[in-house]
Amino acid sequence: MAAPEQRQGVYMISVAAELAGMHPQTLRIYETRGLIAPRRSPKNTRLYSQEDVERLRRIQELTTELGMNLAGVERVFELEQEVERMQRRLRSLERQAERAQAELQEEIDRVRRSFRAELVPYEPPGRALVPSGPKQGAVRVRIARPRS
Repeated sequence: MAAPEQRQGVYMISVAAELAGMHPQTLRIYETRGLIAPRRSPKNTRLYSQEDVERLRRIQELTTELGMNLAGVERVFELEQEVERMQRRLRSLERQAERAQAELQEEIDRVRRSFRAELVPYEPPGRALVPSGPKQGAVRVRIARPRS
């Protein structure tokens, strides 16, 4: 038999309360406060997932070990969601920046390749392959460059 998915509601309230080390009434209070949202069976029975149980343990840790009240716990969860949302946004922006950088590098390479055809190496006087200055019978060729 396959293990249940993390978010699939499989535990009844008594089992979830025992796994989290709480009284079932405490789970009902947390549900009323919006700290936990168990799934419901077709007969409207609360079904808690493994993710819900872990969240209950986290609430327990914040309230007992750190001395937070439920309003503080709510705020911690809100801030954790905000941080998670911002991290997703940051990863998205990093991917966009990487794509833009790659596109810019490709454009720089393309421009460099296009200039190579137009560049003529400089040769100091007297070392040129073709002597400078007008010679009898020399032909001048005009190079037409496209205007931009």
